[in-house]
Amino acid sequence: MPVATPKQFEAMLDAAQKGGYAYPAINCSNLVTINAALKAFADQKSDGIIQFSTGAGQFASGLNHKNMVLGVIALAELTHRLAEQYDVLVALNTDHCRPQVASTFLAPLIEETAKRRAKGENNLFQNHMLDASELPLAENMAISQEYLKLCAENGIVLEVEAGVVGGEEDGAAGGEDTPHDKLYTTPEDMLAVYEALHPIGRFTFAATFGNVHGHYKPGAVKLKPEILKQGQAAVVAKYGAAAEFDLVFHGGSGSLLEEIRETLGYGVVKMNVDTDTQYAFTRPIADFMFKNYDGVLKVDGEIGNKKAYDPRAYLKAAEQGMAERIALACDDLLSTGKSIAGQV
Repeated sequence: MPVATPKQFEAMLDAAQKGGYAYPAINCSNLVTINAALKAFADQKSDGIIQFSTGAGQFASGLNHKNMVLGVIALAELTHRLAEQYDVLVALNTDHCRPQVASTFLAPLIEETAKRRAKGENNLFQNHMLDASELPLAENMAISQEYLKLCAENGIVLEVEAGVVGGEEDGAAGGEDTPHDKLYTTPEDMLAVYEALHPIGRFTFAATFGNVHGHYKPGAVKLKPEILKQGQAAVVAKYGAAAEFDLVFHGGSGSLLEEIRETLGYGVVKMNVDTDTQYAFTRPIADFMFKNYDGVLKVDGEIGNKKAYDPRAYLKAAEQGMAERIALACDDLLSTGKSIAGQV
């Protein structure tokens, strides 16, 4: 079963931590982007993560409804079926869920997994993200504890965030006026996160080290990966090597390879990739439209070219372009060739 079971997903995290690599976590919003991710993971013999945001759920449910829960369930079920064709493990995650919508987004999705488990079926999701980083840390941890308990009861890993990722990504906005110090999680913050959550269940942690959602010109984003090293050291010094965090790198698009690789040495096991894959999806479509202008349009009373304006023609190119960019992410994160499918 290529969609990981809870035990297989935990084994994926353990393997990445031990092996010094990370999984690309690819934001998808439709069948074509899901297929692009699955193709890339299989081609690279890399396990990976497919994730859906609240915005993707609204989009997938249709323009008349914008039902983020129904849309995400549909995307997840589709992935379960499509993944059966492949021989790598894929985990499903939901991306940034803000605290004010947790009860109407995360809670119903966790309940959907509970229903599946009651029937002896695999979890719908292996991982959910609660992004309460907009709250003071104490309030962040209080709601994170609440949802980690629900997740732990259902074999789900919870991803949390402390500190603020700058920029904007599908409704998750740090904003241009975010105080500079909020872009960097402190060792004290990391200790507080560990102490609040470790007794409850397994979680991953999106600590911030200057990372920003979106894509910027070189030099615009000031990453400080050593922030992760310092935070890990503080936690390990107090609680031992077993306390090392499974860290998540948000805002990874456009990062320098040496910075990406440095974070792997500090415990990053997952890196979100969205902006770069969006461009890799759209660029071949733009190229196709320019080259087939008189085919996709009925110019000057002509009839156009059905083979050109058939959406499959340009969406196949988009799928290939996105898959190639995801394959590069696997290489960058050193996950290529390291699938544990069949071993757990």
